Amino acid sequence: MKTRNKIKVIQSKEGETFDIELDQDLLKRNVQLAQENKKIFEKTHILAIDILGSIGSGKTSLIENILTRLKERKVGVIAGDLTTTIDAERIKKVGARIVQVNTGKECHLDANLIRHALDEFDLEAIDLVFIENVGNLICPGEFPLGAHKRVIVISVTEGPYMIVKHPYIFHDAAVVVINKIDLAEAMEVDLNRLEADALRVNPRTKVIRTNCRTGQGVEEVIETLNL
Repeated sequence: MKTRNKIKVIQSKEGETFDIELDQDLLKRNVQLAQENKKIFEKTHILAIDILGSIGSGKTSLIENILTRLKERKVGVIAGDLTTTIDAERIKKVGARIVQVNTGKECHLDANLIRHALDEFDLEAIDLVFIENVGNLICPGEFPLGAHKRVIVISVTEGPYMIVKHPYIFHDAAVVVINKIDLAEAMEVDLNRLEADALRVNPRTKVIRTNCRTGQGVEEVIETLNL
């Protein structure tokens, strides 16, 4: 019987987590597992959204803001991090079902770990899953997880060149969230230029400016993702 009182932590075992430098067979296997995950989501009528971004960009804050506005939804969250349950504890307080995945030394989640995490949920009791990936804008890009949509969160505190320096992860983004816009002037970041960089890399994406401290822009994220 699954419990919501204690956060479940999945520790990746040696040889279980796919590494980005391993051969193409393992990367191909990750894609296959991601497709299997997606079939599970579709069979159980669950919308899955992958949230990616650097450490401190505001991924957890964005999820918290969304959850406070989606009280009617039955939400599960998979929180990925190297160690600790800090973010999971924050999200749990908002009321979501939560599973923590600690990857140890690995800088990304993979489809295999997501499959293990799904085993900890009663999938009939949820209709929306957020996957908060490990804080990184490089490694996670190579590892699809089976989610329907990807959201990339960046912060103006990361400087004006975050997108042009790390363009590949933005190619499949349904939404690019530019967070902490209240600090743009202090950080000397041109929001218009940052948005233009995102659209140049991926013309199909939707760029939304947010301040997750106040909730500014969060409703637009919800509407764009059809939540």
